[in-house]
Order: sequence, then C-alpha cells, then structure tokens
Amino acid sequence: MKTFLNCLAALALASAASGIHAASNDEIVLHGASTLQPWRVMVAGPGGAEQALEGGAVTIPKPAGSHAPGAAVGARAGDEAGMRNALTLQWKDAWVASLRFDGGASLDLRDYTAGGTVAFDINVADLEQGGIYFVMRCGPECYRKLPFVLPGRKLQGKGWQRLSFSMACFARAQDDFSRVPLPFSLEANGSGQVALANIRFVKRGKPNTPCPDYLAQSVTPEPLSHAWALANWPKRHLQKLDENRKLLAAGKNPKIVFIGDSITEGWEHAGQAVWQRYYAKHDAVALGFGGDHTENVLWRLQHGEVDGLAPKVAVLMIGTNNAGDRNDDPQATAAGIKAIIGELRRRLPGTKVLLLAIFPREQLPDAFLRRLNEQVNARIAGLADGRHVFFANINESLLNADGTLSREVMPDLLHLHERGYETWARSIAPILQELLAE
Repeated sequence: MKTFLNCLAALALASAASGIHAASNDEIVLHGASTLQPWRVMVAGPGGAEQALEGGAVTIPKPAGSHAPGAAVGARAGDEAGMRNALTLQWKDAWVASLRFDGGASLDLRDYTAGGTVAFDINVADLEQGGIYFVMRCGPECYRKLPFVLPGRKLQGKGWQRLSFSMACFARAQDDFSRVPLPFSLEANGSGQVALANIRFVKRGKPNTPCPDYLAQSVTPEPLSHAWALANWPKRHLQKLDENRKLLAAGKNPKIVFIGDSITEGWEHAGQAVWQRYYAKHDAVALGFGGDHTENVLWRLQHGEVDGLAPKVAVLMIGTNNAGDRNDDPQATAAGIKAIIGELRRRLPGTKVLLLAIFPREQLPDAFLRRLNEQVNARIAGLADGRHVFFANINESLLNADGTLSREVMPDLLHLHERGYETWARSIAPILQELLAE
C-alpha cells in the first residue's frame, strides 16, 4: 500500500511539473477554479518589462525614458465580479500589455487542433480606449494572433461571458502543435481592464465565436481595426479624399501616386524634404497609412482613394504588416498584393504600376520576419508583365554589404530615416523617369 501511495504522489508531482491539468481525457485545464496551477502567469508591459504574477497582484514598472509617461500595466489574481480565481489585466496608455501562460512543459495539442476548441470565461470591464488579442505560440517561428478588438468592445459591461474558439482560429495547416511552449496569452494595447477565468482546451468542443479565415483575410477588404487606429484611420481616409478633391479642383492631376503602409506615410514626416526634391514637381500623392495590411489597402481603394485621379505611375509597396503583425503565410500576403494590383488596374487602367519588393526589416539577414518578407518578394516578382505592371527590388541599396540593416537607415529596423528615403527616391528614379516618359 505504501508503494502504491508513493506512486500516486509521484504521478501528482509529475502532473504539476508537466503544466497539464487534465479534467478528463477530453480536456486540458490551463487555468481554473482548482488550486493546481503549474503554469507560471507572466505579465508584461511597454519596453519588454515583465514579472510573474505571484501572490495577489503585480505592477509592471515603466521603462526608463518612456514616451508614454502615463503608461501603467498591472494584474491581479483572485475573485472578480463573482468569479473565483480569475486573472485580471489592467492597462493604461500602453502600446503593449500582456498576460500569458509561460514556464510549463510544452503541451501536445495535436489532438485538439482538429475539431477542438479553446474556451474561457471573460469579463470586459473597460475597453472603450483599448483592444485585445488572443495569442498562441507553437514554436519559435509560430506566432498565432486572433484579433478581438471590436467584438471585445461589444462585451463591455455585460459581465462574465463564455467564449469558445475553434482551434482552427490558431492552428494553420503546416503548424506543428506537438510542443506548444506558450498555449495562451491575452495581449492588449491602449487602455482597459479585462478578466479571464476557466481557460481550457476541449478536444471535441463546440465553438460559439467566429474568427477570420487566415487564408482569406489578406484579400478580404476591411478597415484597419487596431484600437489605436479606430479613431484616426477613418479620419485620415476622409482627409485623403478631401486632399484629392482639392488637388483636382485646382486643375492639378498627380503624375505619381504612392500607396502603402507607415513606410509610405513616412514621406509626410521623415521623408518630407526628400519628397519635395523628387516628387512635389509631379503633384505626387502619398496614400500611406500606418499599420495597414493588404486588406486595408484594398478597402481604401474600393472606397475612393484613387477615384478621379489619372496618374502615370502608381508606386505600390505593402505587406510588411501582414508578416510582422500576424505572421501571414507568404502565399496569403502575395495573394493580397495581387488583389491590390487587380483593383488598381480596374480603377486606373491607364496607369503603370511600379510594384516594389517589401523592404527589409530586422537587423540580421536570417531574421524571421525578414525571411517572411523575402518569401513574399519571390512570389510577387512574377506579377510583373512588363507592360502594365513593373517590379523593382531595391533592398540591397538599403542594406550594409554584409546584409545587415543599419539604424542610420531605419532607426527601429523597420521605418526609414531621411537617409533611407533619399536612397529609396534615388534608387527608383531611373525607373520612374522611363515610365513617366512613356
């Protein structure tokens, strides 16, 4: 009997060390009413600062030199609005905040990816100025992010709600979910307060909440819905429509239109002096919106941003946010770019499209996001037909000889400094000159 009891004790300790609390053969409880919580709960804030949630509460210190002096991130564990053993995340004026399950043994979730769900209770106390996302990481280069900004805001003030998502919202066809190091994380930005409880994986669950199809998301037109963009992104769209109307009313028609994301928007900021030297004489227009993915550019084109214009050349570069924000499959990003070119050809039939390779990002040549973008570039090069669509890859001009990226060109290893815009303008000048002359 003593040996049997020792075996039971050993099994209990092994279960705790494994990070798995199996409620049954069909469930894995990550966090629930039970006191068994082998997974460490980590709370992170701006600047990469993080702490384990040990005890009742934790406050993340603001990083030195923070650009958001009012930023604050904290979390607590305990009863919340009548729910036992909840986890509550609070954040204010934060570019990033998160509450994640970390430090346990990797989970084998292969049996849950086909027909399984991840389910939990959620109480959205405040999300008027914030956004939330649910995240899983199945490996060092497997980051799966489910946006829940607008649906989350609809739950504000409605008390505890039970959500159940299909695992297909996170697991893609090529993913290996046999050793999942980060099975669940709540990520947030802006300001808000959200509590979670009873987080579990159900092998034969029934989802009650839809999610985007990752294969179709890049080609399905929609406005950008990040919390930080909800107020300003629509305003910028209307502003661009108004600027175009005023330009045409003044008898000017832009010969060049640039279309893209924050890197293109940067022509109005870090690249402004370069723009004046190269493009002001062409009455050029910059239609760059920070944070845009391919589907956001599609939406803008379908809602008037090039209507009435007849440029000789449209310079298009888009896709780095598809990679950086949600690690889109390169084929999906390329499909989104192809859809944008099709939209431009329909709306601007007399315009030549100069498609640029997505610029390099991250310092090292073998960095994951850099490689994702290069895989997209290899695919979109074939979209050029030499008559209406032309492709140019100027990336080497932005890099050091060893393939590394300099902060003198891109201070944050993503967005260009004035020197980078000068390199961009100079590199495409011969191509533009030829296309404008035709």
